[in-house]
Amino acid sequence: MMHEARDKALLEAAFEVDEARLRADIDRLVAFGTRHTLSSQDDPERGIGAAVSWAMDEMRHDGLTVERVCDTVTGDRIPTPTRVCNAVAIQRGTERPDDVVIITGHIDSRVTDPLDFTSDAPGANDDGSGTVAVIEAARILSKRQFPATIVYAALSGEEQGLFGGRILADHAAAEGWNVIANLNNDIIGNSCGSDGHCEPDVVRLFSEGPRRQGYDERLGAMQHRLGGENDAPSRNLSRYLDALAERLPQLGLDVRQIWRTDRWGRGGDHIRMLEKGFPAVRFTVAVEDYDHQHQDLRTEDGTFYGDVAAEMDFPYLAKVTRLNVAALAALASAPPPPSGVKASGAVSTDTEVKWNAVPSADHYQVWMRRTDAANWEKHGHIAATACTDGQCSATLDGIRVDDWIFGVAAVSKGHHASPVVAAVPGGDFRPIEESGEDD
Repeated sequence: MMHEARDKALLEAAFEVDEARLRADIDRLVAFGTRHTLSSQDDPERGIGAAVSWAMDEMRHDGLTVERVCDTVTGDRIPTPTRVCNAVAIQRGTERPDDVVIITGHIDSRVTDPLDFTSDAPGANDDGSGTVAVIEAARILSKRQFPATIVYAALSGEEQGLFGGRILADHAAAEGWNVIANLNNDIIGNSCGSDGHCEPDVVRLFSEGPRRQGYDERLGAMQHRLGGENDAPSRNLSRYLDALAERLPQLGLDVRQIWRTDRWGRGGDHIRMLEKGFPAVRFTVAVEDYDHQHQDLRTEDGTFYGDVAAEMDFPYLAKVTRLNVAALAALASAPPPPSGVKASGAVSTDTEVKWNAVPSADHYQVWMRRTDAANWEKHGHIAATACTDGQCSATLDGIRVDDWIFGVAAVSKGHHASPVVAAVPGGDFRPIEESGEDD
């Protein structure tokens, strides 16, 4: 009954997503003409400044604390120092305000030439779709309360070098946020590719394998001996989201886990979060339509090119947004993932799993899977009362440590579970300290 109540609440929030409202927000973003990072910052009707202000106003109307988080940057696609600003809204957690779940999409747009900031660049799907998902999630979830904090961010500067992601990651670190997850949504609004192939019921989810931050010779050597190359926190966040979609089939969306950081030769703002040591994944369409992204508006040989709303699939966008809403609600309701998860049992017929106690946990799930298995397979329950002096442990009788990957999730009284933390080198969800981990 507890599980049914939990999932019912998640679905109720998810199905408040309004397809018509998503469409209206896309139309509003397109109406800014261009949202190129180098476009006007003070024109009230056209350009990136007006778009960022609009996003801030929308989230401010939801009663959220709103900030314009900025930095002045230069780069290959930003030839002169330019102020790049993100629209960031914060919904403080009622119990653990420093535990933070973040949803992002980038509000800037571009055409064929990445330095062309004067031509119309509608950016309907790339990434108006991710931006409106952020705004819709804020509208829905701001009416509810959660133990952890949710941050909603419309990022700028993505097309010019992932600057918005870097600015937000730096801000999160400076604020001391314990970032549990970043759900980055970039191109989530079409279901058919430029070749006519369609997959309206699948969303791809990209996650890194060996973690980028903190990976050095020492960690590499430990993973070489003990494994862990497939258990970075982002990979286990991906498994969590896949399992959530399976548990909520009413969403009508299958998560296709893609086990690489991003698409071949390309990238998104979540990469900057990963570089800072924060767990982050990218939601994107199952099949991309290359004729309708990063294109000048034109018709050639009877084919229209350009990223306009008419080329989007709004029922599909609504489904991806619903999954994000459910995921944010679930993550913000769960305790933070445990730290210090370790397994031992060399030359033994049993395995012992240890971890640090999580003060807000009601109980724990100790998970295991075969080393060649894609997802977690089975688990047992450990009561929080079994922990002493801030330490928890479980002995798995007859289980040989060599043959399995082990992990632990923290669970609330309402049966909201955190992502599983793998008992491997580099598996901890917190950034790796410079002194290293697993001493």
